[in-house]
Amino acid sequence: MNTRLRVAVQSKGRLNEDTLRLLAEAGMKVDAGKRTLLVEARNYPLEVLFLRDDDIPQTVADGVADAGIVGMNELAEQGAAADVVHQLGFGACRLSIAVPKETDYTGVDWLNDKKIATSYPGILKRFLESRGVHAHPHVITGSVEIATGIGLADAIFDIVSSGSTLVSNNLREVEVVMQSEAVLIAHPKLSDEKRQILDEMVFRFKALQGAAGKKYVLMNVPKGALDSVLHELSGIKSPTVMPLAQEGWCSVHTVLEEESFWEKVGRLKEAGAQGILVLPIEKMVL
Repeated sequence: MNTRLRVAVQSKGRLNEDTLRLLAEAGMKVDAGKRTLLVEARNYPLEVLFLRDDDIPQTVADGVADAGIVGMNELAEQGAAADVVHQLGFGACRLSIAVPKETDYTGVDWLNDKKIATSYPGILKRFLESRGVHAHPHVITGSVEIATGIGLADAIFDIVSSGSTLVSNNLREVEVVMQSEAVLIAHPKLSDEKRQILDEMVFRFKALQGAAGKKYVLMNVPKGALDSVLHELSGIKSPTVMPLAQEGWCSVHTVLEEESFWEKVGRLKEAGAQGILVLPIEKMVL
């Protein structure tokens, strides 16, 4: 029987689509349309176990799944004995304390003897203890943000992404307790065969992440302007320079960060570059 790596992923919710897209882009096709508990991937020795996000850390720690993709916030809340193998770069959020907008919040001491609604009592308790604050966590699941509006709590402690949910519920963020993103976790004692499969998966993920936000740029440059063009690319490792069939011209190939692309391209044109061609990068193996 061929060895397969069992990876637990969120069955629904904010990380589900991004996780399945990442797997597909890494050449691991998963038919999630059937919504069965366990699905084998195509073209890779992988099976995907669909679970609730808060069940993933302990499932991996217990060895029922070999690995999992879950928010760092869930791993921290569960305190499960699983190794963080790789940060995946999506699902960014933070865990924050928020209070009603009209509240005269003066600092963490304000939280003493206050009732705080949350779905993350473990992380909240550790934060309060570290600050010497004695508050009263009130555990609820779902719709934490309405707790102050209905008189259930004085403050909330919950996930914040854009902050729009807080605004719509007349809340303001006052303490950022933890930054979080999706991470790949693994059972600490994988077999050599499964560790090899996991390492290949991480290699593919890194290739995809390395290409994110980058463009492959080709340009024609007269040899007289080459030094000026290369000066504009001085922060980039070894641009490729090749002679063209037309005498006195060369082709320069490089990779640019998308966020600084237009500013850089403008300066390259001024330096003498012509015929600038920009291509997307799917994967980059570093």
